[in-house]
Amino acid sequence: MFRVRARSLRGRVTLFAIIVAAVVLIPIGIGAVILTRSMILSNAIDDTVRVAERVAAQVQQGTYPQGANVPAPAFPVNLVQIVSPDGRIVATSDEARTLPRLSNLMPTPEAPVLSGRSCLPDRCVVVTAVRPTIASGSPIIYVGRVMPAALVTHTLDIAVLVETVALIGLTGLAAWLLMGRALRPVAVMGAELDRVSASDLSARVTRPPGDDELSALAERINGTLSRLEHSAEQQRQFVSDASHELRTPIAGLRAELESAQLYPDDTDLRELVEKALRDIDRLEMIMSDLLFLARTGARVDVAWERLDLAELVREVMSTRRDRVPVRLDLADDVAVHGVKGQLTRALTDLLNNAERYAEHYIRIEVSRREGKAVIAVENDGMEIPEGDRERIFEPFSRLDTARSREAGGTGLGLAIVKSVAVAHAGHARVDDFAGGARFLICLPAV
Repeated sequence: MFRVRARSLRGRVTLFAIIVAAVVLIPIGIGAVILTRSMILSNAIDDTVRVAERVAAQVQQGTYPQGANVPAPAFPVNLVQIVSPDGRIVATSDEARTLPRLSNLMPTPEAPVLSGRSCLPDRCVVVTAVRPTIASGSPIIYVGRVMPAALVTHTLDIAVLVETVALIGLTGLAAWLLMGRALRPVAVMGAELDRVSASDLSARVTRPPGDDELSALAERINGTLSRLEHSAEQQRQFVSDASHELRTPIAGLRAELESAQLYPDDTDLRELVEKALRDIDRLEMIMSDLLFLARTGARVDVAWERLDLAELVREVMSTRRDRVPVRLDLADDVAVHGVKGQLTRALTDLLNNAERYAEHYIRIEVSRREGKAVIAVENDGMEIPEGDRERIFEPFSRLDTARSREAGGTGLGLAIVKSVAVAHAGHARVDDFAGGARFLICLPAV
């Protein structure tokens, strides 16, 4: 019929359906057999009681035929015996003539009608014994019928067993087919996902029709694939940009050294060393920022603690000498659960960025908004166009007019700010601010 693979979801559900069907149907089948047997026996007894009471009434009224032969009632109640008080069979129907006494039941004046089952040498019968009168010399009338076949054979048991097994099998088959149909979209999605590779993340799974869980799953898978594709594209761009950023100082250093090698007499050694050191410093800054960015994104084991943001800002400001005044607007008791070194680095990078482009002042604000701890750093430099407010947080991203290598930095500062915010279950963004730029770090407050 089908082969249940117990390790598969389809097989497990089918097996569960079979077990549930068996647990329900087997007791029902047993109960049906018992109830049916009881009803058949009860009906057979009722038949013999009615005939026995009718015969007893005729005997009592003197209208019952006399003699050794008595007429047999209608089939199947066709066994009649009249037994004297001393136990002799004085009259019998033709069908009971060759039979011994049908039963040993002995009705009494208190219980003039008794019914039961009796097994003779060649058959089993249902018998009712009636005492026509309460007199001590009253004969006993036995009326019986052959036991119904359902009570003496296993036909009923076998029939119910076959039906029960068939129903259990049909339940399993239905569960198997229904699960196969229900899981067919999953198989399709699995086959489509097999076509996804690291080099090609453009494939998408087919969304099943309807608004059920499988449709929602397909949408989530496609959303995940879209994010992976975007992340892979960003990673490829990051590698390309990083290679370019690293190649530039190396190429400059190599050019200076090759020039010194070719024209040693025309080379100013002091100037050459100063340029080489500047290039090395830039390489060191880029590598340091790249390593910090990688460690932050990798969620390495670090010490998390409760940090008061106002105290953190004051601690960072105590080590700085900015070229423009810095205004502080710090709310008390605004705390987060985070890594001190990472948050310090993010705040430092925001301040470095603000100082680089501020004209007259920098303002730092710490506040609590709707359960979030917010650090805002603003300056009165150039405004950031709305279309660049997301791109500016990408590694090595610079705005055409303001962010350039000559302005200093590695192009990773704001990327580090965003990475630290995300690692702390928050986010970083550029806020609307007329007359300058305003950067926000929003983190869950504690």
